[in-house]
Amino acid sequence: MLLDDLVATTTAVTATRSRLAKVDALADLLRRLEPDDVAHAVGFLIGRPRQGRVGVGYRSIGAITGDPAAEPTLTVADLDAFLDRLATTTGAGSDAVRSRDLTGLMAQATAGEQDFIARVLLGEVRTGALEGVLTDAIAAASGHPVALVRRAAMLSGDLGGTARLALTADEDALAAVGLVVGRPVLPMLAATAATPTDALSTTGTASVEYKLDGARIQVHRSGDDVRVFTRSLAEVTDRLPDVVAAVRALPVHDVILDGETLALDEAGAPRPFQQTMSRFGTMTDSATARETVLTPWFFDALHVDGRDLLDEPLAVRLAELERIAPALRVPGTVTDDAATAERVSAEALAAGQEGVVVKGIDSLYAAGRRGSSWIKVKPVHTYDLVVLACEWGSGRRQGWLSNLHLGALDPDGEFGEPGGYVMVGKTFKGLTDELLRWQTERFPQIETRRTAHTVYVEPVTVVEIAIDGVQSSTRYPGGVALRFARVKRYREDKRPEDADTIGTLRSLLRA
Repeated sequence: MLLDDLVATTTAVTATRSRLAKVDALADLLRRLEPDDVAHAVGFLIGRPRQGRVGVGYRSIGAITGDPAAEPTLTVADLDAFLDRLATTTGAGSDAVRSRDLTGLMAQATAGEQDFIARVLLGEVRTGALEGVLTDAIAAASGHPVALVRRAAMLSGDLGGTARLALTADEDALAAVGLVVGRPVLPMLAATAATPTDALSTTGTASVEYKLDGARIQVHRSGDDVRVFTRSLAEVTDRLPDVVAAVRALPVHDVILDGETLALDEAGAPRPFQQTMSRFGTMTDSATARETVLTPWFFDALHVDGRDLLDEPLAVRLAELERIAPALRVPGTVTDDAATAERVSAEALAAGQEGVVVKGIDSLYAAGRRGSSWIKVKPVHTYDLVVLACEWGSGRRQGWLSNLHLGALDPDGEFGEPGGYVMVGKTFKGLTDELLRWQTERFPQIETRRTAHTVYVEPVTVVEIAIDGVQSSTRYPGGVALRFARVKRYREDKRPEDADTIGTLRSLLRA
């Protein structure tokens, strides 16, 4: 299939607010794909190609010059093969080779394809084709029940592979997809609440557990074979030998555990999040990574010695976890008392952790889904940043300026002109309809330039942003990226020179 067909579908999906219309457009695309293209196309649609991130950033994209192709010739397979080449091009001289290959691909792409390829490379595909909508489209295109498709996707952790199976096989093949030790499943997700009391009022009797300031891991063991996966299902076994050793020592033969891992200091408090993440990156041979010891902590057991526990209540799963790994359990307590929940939260924060997760004691493990059974409660940090640009919205936000590009003040000109601004992230979360309308009216009045999807503005608008923290990043020039940023309010009372500095944000890496 031509890549242009995929781009046309994403444009159609973006242009409608109707979920049914999105499903219909995506189902039509899926029916027309060759079987070998299905998984690749799904990965592009949800912004997760099978190769993962391939190390292309804004500077690489911005350095490309030349006119786009007049007619489409690239195929879905061409883009997948190109990502393979980027992912495997390493070593001396690789930057020049990657740049040459990227320029060559873009020269073959139309304007619409260039924009789509750039968003795939930067991890910024937002077509409204979220997993739920695409799962419905897979069911519609294949004629199989949506519940069957959804469960297969959850248990396989692979929406693209599920799509190919659904479109090429019968219902029995989909039904045969089950929990397999060694194959990661999509992790269960948590909703949010302002206080532990609020969370407990939703869940009822719950396990109130520390929300560790670590990295989510899913660990599979069969005999002596242990495999470790991230929350995005990437395998990192070879980078976490201490986690492997800890799980290998448990008194089980087969097990699947859900938890977090983090680096601790001499007093047992968590080290900065980025020290933990240093073990997950490609530079695990660095001095920091070599010296960082990670401790695993688990809060759920999905399988123990031949027994699947996904459909057992949390109370049963916790009992099994306590039996096999009592020393590695995340701290917490089961309660229906709000004062007790608040006390556990205070203890977690005093220990340097992020907060708590309140989990209904009768809840099942809903792989890949976010619901009211698990609710996280964390304190919020707010910072004043400057709007550098704004992207046009999609779906229900079609026609409104939505996704904000956020910059921190660079007073010393470390990354440009003194007193300028350096980009540290994006967000479209927290924007009310009133704020969307205001942005759409205001930002064209201070526009400096625009592309098909983005309006760049004078850096004069201050916005208060809530974040859970920052992390080191090679994507943005300032070296940091915001974690879970959301809009609190615009600060018309503040001047852009009053914004928080890049130094302030970078200091959070050491906090």
